[in-house]
Amino acid sequence: MEIEITDQNFESVSAQGKPVVIDFWATWCGPCKRLAPMVEELAAEFEGRAVVGKCDIEENTDLTEKFGIMNIPTVIFLKDGVEVGRQVGIAAKNVYQDKINAML
Repeated sequence: MEIEITDQNFESVSAQGKPVVIDFWATWCGPCKRLAPMVEELAAEFEGRAVVGKCDIEENTDLTEKFGIMNIPTVIFLKDGVEVGRQVGIAAKNVYQDKINAML
């Protein structure tokens, strides 16, 4: 299951030593709602190998600003705490899988 990534827990999540995938979203965003089931599937598929989470942009303005999120959904891919990829808008599931596999 995906985790909730917040301004408060981001540092501890990124310090786990695993690749981190963050879906930046908002409750009012239609495309974000369509992406949500795919994020859940990715979290289950990569459980134990990568951290997959969601970050509500309205509740976590520090992270939203830190990563310069201008459009949602935006999925950020982090390895060793450094951004190594970004997907703005919805893509096919294999696009996310390929980016996560490249970090493993």
